[in-house]
Amino acid sequence: MSHHHADFSADTLGGRISLAREFAGLSVTQAAQALGVLTSSWAAWECDRAELRANRLTTMAGILGVSPIWLLTGVGSEPEEAIRYDPAKLLRELHDTSRSIALLNRRVQQLIVGVEDLRNPAIPTLTPTPG
Repeated sequence: MSHHHADFSADTLGGRISLAREFAGLSVTQAAQALGVLTSSWAAWECDRAELRANRLTTMAGILGVSPIWLLTGVGSEPEEAIRYDPAKLLRELHDTSRSIALLNRRVQQLIVGVEDLRNPAIPTLTPTPG
């Protein structure tokens, strides 16, 4: 899900923190641990009940994958929804993609040979006939 051209500037700092955390696929506890703060502190920031220091804001933005400016103002690149894969599914997709690439490489080589044959037609050789 993408919110391109959405206006996040009307939201509060806490609302944008909450949105970015959800898009990053983190719980409040996980986000707080990543930032090295108490879960209650993070929750207070999301509810706009506590002030966030600038150095924490910058680190928080990095954890959430957004710019500090977006967190502060809602202007700029908004968060993108985290794409989460099941590891087994990801491994299957990786193997399938690898096989597809190998097939495409073989086809590209065949096409290159065909193009080279068109550019350099074989010169017919004249074989002397006995006579």
